Amino acid sequence: MKHNFPKARMPLQKNTANLIIFLIFLLLAYLITTVGLILLAFLLYKFPLTDSAVNIGVIIIYILSTFLAAFICGRKLKARKFIWGLCIGSAYFLVLLLISVIAGQSAVTPGSNTLTTLLICTGSGMLGGMLA
Repeated sequence: MKHNFPKARMPLQKNTANLIIFLIFLLLAYLITTVGLILLAFLLYKFPLTDSAVNIGVIIIYILSTFLAAFICGRKLKARKFIWGLCIGSAYFLVLLLISVIAGQSAVTPGSNTLTTLLICTGSGMLGGMLA
């Protein structure tokens, strides 16, 4: 008697490989953030930047970090690119939120609310994945 069990859509090895790729590109997003924040700190040291200029700089860094990481991840994974981008943006935001809670901050970015930061991170991540 032959059984016709449904085949799994994606083998476990492929899921593990996709998760590893996702984590690598999430780390890439934080590497880009680190470089961007160091550059912003240097600019703040050399020039008298206002608080609003620094806040705009931080938001630009968030957008670039999640967009680039999601774009490259989407190119690598080739399937469901916008979902992977959305996941990178969401995970990026959750790590930011966790760090801000541990540090005792009430908001993720200075002068903005948490929902706006969530939308920026997830939106730029999803856009990066879609354009990949």
